[in-house]
Amino acid sequence: MKNGKNAAKKIVVLAIFTALSLITFVIENQFPPLLLPGARMGLANIFSFAALIMYSPWEAFLIVAVRTGLGAIFAGNPSALMFSFTGGIISMSVSSLLMYLAYPRISVLAVSITSAVAHNVTQVCVYALVTSTVNMFSLTPYFVLLGILSGAIVGGVIMLIFKKLPLSVLESAIGKFKQVSSPESGD
Repeated sequence: MKNGKNAAKKIVVLAIFTALSLITFVIENQFPPLLLPGARMGLANIFSFAALIMYSPWEAFLIVAVRTGLGAIFAGNPSALMFSFTGGIISMSVSSLLMYLAYPRISVLAVSITSAVAHNVTQVCVYALVTSTVNMFSLTPYFVLLGILSGAIVGGVIMLIFKKLPLSVLESAIGKFKQVSSPESGD
């Protein structure tokens, strides 16, 4: 019975994270881009990153996929799906690899910054490929700087959230990463 209760709780948490991620995306999309065309802070990534820490990459990827799909529909911009989805998947892949292979040797903040930069660089590459506009690569340094800023904000929020969570939730999440990354885990 406890296993079924935990599964139901997990589904509820993931649904809430997905809804919050989508709401954040829609609100953020109402504001003009930050200095560069299409540039946003990416605050919706807070919830997929939280799912990665609390559960696993699969749940985080699910939130990214649902948010980018529904976000493109709600924003009325289906072509944005190709940029958001691709950037989100690459970003979450980077986050997952770093959390499972390098955490705690590198901080959550470093993971967030690295994945935000990967997200932005991926979007520049996708745009350049789709439009055959190689001049877009000249904006890459600016998108990298914006990725550093947005990654620091998202990572900072994640760190604050997990400081305020009950210790049992944190111990469970952190223990999962320590077990996976330690050589004596036997996996």
